[in-house]
Amino acid sequence: MKSLEKKRRIQVVVISFLAIAGILVALAFLPKDAFQYFKSPSEVLAEPPRNGEVFRMGGLVAESTLIRGEGLEVRFSVTDGGGTVPVIYVGVLPDLFKENQGMIGTGSYVDGTFEATEILAKHDEEYMPKEVIDALKEQGVYQQNESE
Repeated sequence: MKSLEKKRRIQVVVISFLAIAGILVALAFLPKDAFQYFKSPSEVLAEPPRNGEVFRMGGLVAESTLIRGEGLEVRFSVTDGGGTVPVIYVGVLPDLFKENQGMIGTGSYVDGTFEATEILAKHDEEYMPKEVIDALKEQGVYQQNESE
């Protein structure tokens, strides 16, 4: 009877080990751009990403920088109080997108400009993405709302 219990324990340990090894192998073969990291404008300026790297950048839309170009092209700057990065986006902006509000964009950094492929804006007057709040707090420019 004891040898049967011992065999079962060994089987459970071996199956667990194989499952963990399988997960690690699967993660190793994921494409490099499968993980998108958030960066603040200060981090982008301090250590520019490599060409073609897709990442998320967020902060506040800098005041008086929103310029609508021809068609759907929009240019603006994103700041975290410590750095400001120019952004270009071709597409329809979210309805709640405006200056001095939090945003996160997905795209790549090309020749000193963040070329966004997707722009996300806050979804109500109180919300700001946690990553943006953390980056603004780190720069010392985050002002807490009375409701928080």
